[in-house]
Formats: sequence, structure tokens, C-alpha cells
Amino acid sequence: MGGDGKLFTLAQVSEHNNAKDCWLIIDGKVYDVTKFLEDHPGGDEVLLTATGKDATDDFEDVGHSTSAREMMEQFYVGEIDASTLPKKTAYTPPKQPLNNPDMTSEFIIKLLQFLVPLAILGLAFAYRLYTKSS
Repeated sequence: MGGDGKLFTLAQVSEHNNAKDCWLIIDGKVYDVTKFLEDHPGGDEVLLTATGKDATDDFEDVGHSTSAREMMEQFYVGEIDASTLPKKTAYTPPKQPLNNPDMTSEFIIKLLQFLVPLAILGLAFAYRLYTKSS
């Protein structure tokens, strides 16, 4: 399509979300992939589910070839106004307490599960030695 570098908002791009009019946002650029839907190796559903959002992660997760990336140029229609995209929140795992009493009790249970059978085996061996020599 050879776009003119027009600036689009997320709301404008989101309107193009069906098989007759499908636009995607990848790496801050907007692509009209409507004519490519039938030819896409993964099927048209893959592209249609990526509409209305920043599809960069979806695109990168698949690992597209260099030729696929070059092919995108013919579908380019403009840029996305980054201020209209929702902010990405980074996952931060919950903080773990340094001394967890549950961890201590779990450790003791696992230790006992190892030591008790060893103690029984040792006692059985000692009993066998004692009774055999008499």
C-alpha cells in the first residue's frame, strides 16, 4: 500500500478488526493486512485475533523470517500514536519473607522422611548382626 506515514490512534486502528478490513500494530507501525489474510501461513484467525491491540509481542513470539518482515513494507499505512496505547505493566513477583516458618517445618518433615527409614534400616542391620553372632 505504501502509506504516507499518517499517524493513527489505537481507537482508529481498532475499527479495522474484521476479515474485510484488518489492520495490525507492530513495532509502532500500522499495517493493513486485509489482502494478506488468505495467504497468511498461520491462517486468518491468527491475524484477526491480533487486531485492536499492539500485536508486536504476538508477531515476535512466532519468529518471522526476514522475508516476512520485508513483505510487511507493502502493507504499511502509517504510525501509531504511542500515547494512545495502554501502558505495559511489568510483572513483579510478590516478596518472600526471609524466615518462612512454613519452609522450616517443610525442611524438618523432609529430613525426617529421609532419616527415619535410615534409622530403621540401621537398627535392622544391627539386630541381624547381633542375632547372627549368638
